[in-house]
Amino acid sequence: MGKRQAFRLAPVLRVREAAEQAASRAYADAETAAGDAVRRADQLAGELHTWAVTGSHSPQTFLAAMVASQAAAADVSAARSTAQASAEHAELLRTRWTAAAQETKALEKLRDRHELALRHAEDAAETRAVDDLVTGRYSARDTGPTAHGEEETWRD
Repeated sequence: MGKRQAFRLAPVLRVREAAEQAASRAYADAETAAGDAVRRADQLAGELHTWAVTGSHSPQTFLAAMVASQAAAADVSAARSTAQASAEHAELLRTRWTAAAQETKALEKLRDRHELALRHAEDAAETRAVDDLVTGRYSARDTGPTAHGEEETWRD
């Protein structure tokens, strides 16, 4: 019928959708990094037994093996801490992604309501136009010439 009104929040919706996609990618990257950190920590923990001192060695060899074993254990501890921090970071990014998705969903609902209101307005305008046409034809028929096409004369 007439010109459709633009959804005024459309640019905001596009920005929210882009933010949601960026948050999704950031979460996926963080989740991958957290998984890699866990695998690295597990790998270092698996290799820790290779640093164990066995048999009889000279005091210098024993001391060197103990220092290397402690360094390896510190590496495992650091790798596990990194894995934990990566998992916490991934959880934070998942929370942000969820919030961004909720904001996008809310704007999509507003857009849908706007489109529904426009459809209702168009339907109402169309109904009014049809009613006006029908009413106009009926009133023209009542006030105009009689059904036989003649005007009715005045009588006393």
